[in-house]
Amino acid sequence: MKIDRALFDKLATYPHVVVSWVGDDGYPTQTAASFEADADALEVRIARTGLPLPTDRQVNVTVSHVRPQPGTGYDQRRYICLWGTLAEGDKGFTLKPERAWGWDEQETPFFEYVERSNPVAMEYMSKLSLERGAPVKPQLSRFWTFLVATRLPFLTATIVPILLGIAVAAYHGHFSWWLAALTLIGGMAVHIGLNVANDVFDAMSGADEANVSPTQFSGGSRVIQRGLVTLRQMSTISLVAYAVAISIGIFLVINRASVELFVIGVAGVFLSVFYTAPPFRLVHHGLGELTTALGFGPVMVLGAYVVQAQHLSGEAFVASVPVAILIALILYVNEIPDRHSDAKVGKRTLPVRMGQALVTQGFLVAALSAFAVVAIGAATGYLPRPTLIALLALPLAFKVYDGIRAHYNRPYDLMATMGHNVQLHLLTGVLLFTGYMVAVIADKVMDSPPGILS
Repeated sequence: MKIDRALFDKLATYPHVVVSWVGDDGYPTQTAASFEADADALEVRIARTGLPLPTDRQVNVTVSHVRPQPGTGYDQRRYICLWGTLAEGDKGFTLKPERAWGWDEQETPFFEYVERSNPVAMEYMSKLSLERGAPVKPQLSRFWTFLVATRLPFLTATIVPILLGIAVAAYHGHFSWWLAALTLIGGMAVHIGLNVANDVFDAMSGADEANVSPTQFSGGSRVIQRGLVTLRQMSTISLVAYAVAISIGIFLVINRASVELFVIGVAGVFLSVFYTAPPFRLVHHGLGELTTALGFGPVMVLGAYVVQAQHLSGEAFVASVPVAILIALILYVNEIPDRHSDAKVGKRTLPVRMGQALVTQGFLVAALSAFAVVAIGAATGYLPRPTLIALLALPLAFKVYDGIRAHYNRPYDLMATMGHNVQLHLLTGVLLFTGYMVAVIADKVMDSPPGILS
């Protein structure tokens, strides 16, 4: 931090100061004081305190502005640390700082500050490990480590399309509980493999390392960057997940004797692995949204349908389109805060390629298209009319659109919008599934269900 007039002008607005130093006994000592910042002389004047301040060694003077908020913690967090040697005068002490460092929450959000501090923390733990002769690293329980590394909460992206495919098959008179359970397990295993492999390849390419503003929806799980899991361990988790998924897939292909299922399974694994893996690295070429749409849309829905019915279905494909578009939009919005770091490593996502206005309008057009497919499909009788219930999720699309417009350049303010975007996909998928279930039940209990229920 530069020691100049601007720094001292800022100091003058901070109300609190603490002076710290190492005492003769080797222990740290500190005392609160009152002070004045002189911007012309570039010095701080500190009043005498109850403790004698040392003039024969370096001291640290921390000037801060923190406002307590009862029940919620603190806000307006900002501080500046100054280092130097005090000079005693008639009215107190004077410090001409030799170096300075500080943080202003309004300039650098807390989460970004923590992320930027991570390399320093890792270096400190590395030195401490050498000093102690034993590894010193962050600790997290195995359960939480697995939860964070695999990003299990995001499995809804898989559960929604698979349940939808099963529901379409049930509407067509095909349903088996154990096949449905195996399909879900296999699909979730692929998704876990994808999530973990994504972190592995982003760590190897430097994309996650370059990202200093990750959120809970973007920037990866960060378990590698924070030393919680090694690259080798993550690779092993990914390989085990893919092995489980492929084993289940082979069993289902043989059991159902379906060439279509084989093709869908191979396509699903290909899209999953080469989303970030070389040589294709689909996401690096602006194909991430398309890959995600295909993988979590038609591939999942049609795959689940074929497992049950043993043949393809045009209706299942149409039903997959809205969830395909909305899952692609999750990635699309999550890439907005990552666009600067993605650009540094050559990851040419759509938000990297397009400007703010086009990205924002593109979201609205795509989201409305998803609901148009539902409306037209149900109105023409190609989809069961109870699926119109999915239109109840439409207001959430406008909420996400408004959030993108308002917080496009503020990653952490955008987090709530990214959460609403996940809810948009989940709610729409659940409502589509509900619509199909209403139609299935109506067919079961009524000899001739009314048009609105079929």
